Amino acid sequence: MAHKKGSGSTKNGRDSNSKRLGVKKYGGQIVKPGNIIIRQRGNTFKLGINVNQGKDYTLYSLVDGKVHFHFGTSNKCFVNVIPF
Repeated sequence: MAHKKGSGSTKNGRDSNSKRLGVKKYGGQIVKPGNIIIRQRGNTFKLGINVNQGKDYTLYSLVDGKVHFHFGTSNKCFVNVIPF
């Protein structure tokens, strides 16, 4: 019969690395082609004019210009890049 408590493995102590999601360029900021505007999980922000979407739902600019956010129908937020 053991007189010491066995030291088993713990069930906690794991955590995932942060994914650095969120808005990277805000409204009114200047972007170049290929600049990431938003990194997101799922299609929270919709793509607008002069913006394209990557396979991981990242929104990025297609032209030189200023970032512009606006709400369309049913409160969906669209991201546009207005060229100079």
